[in-house]
Amino acid sequence: MTQTAPVFGPAPTRPPYDPELLPGLAAIRAATPPLSDETLEQMREITMAAVPGREPVDLTAGGRVQVQELTMRSAEAELPIVVLSPAEGPGPWPLIYFIHGGGMVAGGRHLGLDDLLSHVVDGTAVVASLEYRRAPEYPDPTPVLDCYDGLRWCAENSGLLRIDPSHIIITGTSAGGGLAAGTALMARDEGFPQLSHQVLVCPMLDDRFETHSSRMLDDDGTWDRNGNLYGWTALLGERRGTADVSYYAAPARAQDLSSLPRTFIDVGSAEGFRDEAIIYATKLSEAGVSVDLHMWGGGFHGFENIAQAAVSQAASATRAEFFRRALER
Repeated sequence: MTQTAPVFGPAPTRPPYDPELLPGLAAIRAATPPLSDETLEQMREITMAAVPGREPVDLTAGGRVQVQELTMRSAEAELPIVVLSPAEGPGPWPLIYFIHGGGMVAGGRHLGLDDLLSHVVDGTAVVASLEYRRAPEYPDPTPVLDCYDGLRWCAENSGLLRIDPSHIIITGTSAGGGLAAGTALMARDEGFPQLSHQVLVCPMLDDRFETHSSRMLDDDGTWDRNGNLYGWTALLGERRGTADVSYYAAPARAQDLSSLPRTFIDVGSAEGFRDEAIIYATKLSEAGVSVDLHMWGGGFHGFENIAQAAVSQAASATRAEFFRRALER
């Protein structure tokens, strides 16, 4: 894949990392090579089921969770979708529709599901995660259209999944956070399905590299400007950074954010997506959307995977509490 690089220049100043996170950062960097054409398949293998540096968990939770590997049929493709449901109880339950991360080019439907497993174990939600088609083999608009088709399929098959189609929370991490935001915009514009909340975790929202934080990491952190450029170029090709980019692909470009669901956004202070997340939260608030915004001091991209750090525990607990309240609604 050929990418046209913006002229970055020297990296601007970044805030310091939380000292508790530094050993984990070193381990993650050792486990994940810089993203390039040569390392893409290796990155995909690493991220198919587990976050780098973190062991995968038993999604059945010792028999308390029913795991169904289903197929979602859309007009263009048949795509795998995994559904986690409480093993006991008739339902219907609220749905958490999760979109995995991976820089638009990697990851799979099981990546990151362990972060939501407790809500299924508690008997308060069903979780569904789609294997959307990734760039560069499937550039924009395929990934966001797949995610919207998966969301629509879940709502239309509420009886099969034992979910309440009027109580759907969309969420995603990193690239999945950007795709979740784009899918929420598409659902609003299409008028179906209605979403109760969106939870955007360190979301990848803006392809233009115009903010301070988008340029401040050069061979630094866990997702620097070079990896970010690779991901956006894989998705958009030569359109990246031009006016010919849909707000479904890069939600930071949306001018009208009205009529979107209540939103939770969190991000680290020392990661590349910091400024675009804050700007998006501000624009949502200006459009009349209720927003919870959290910026975690010293956090790099994906810092909460260093579970023993106090800032990671605070971030995970805060997000879990938002989910708890959203599921009670």
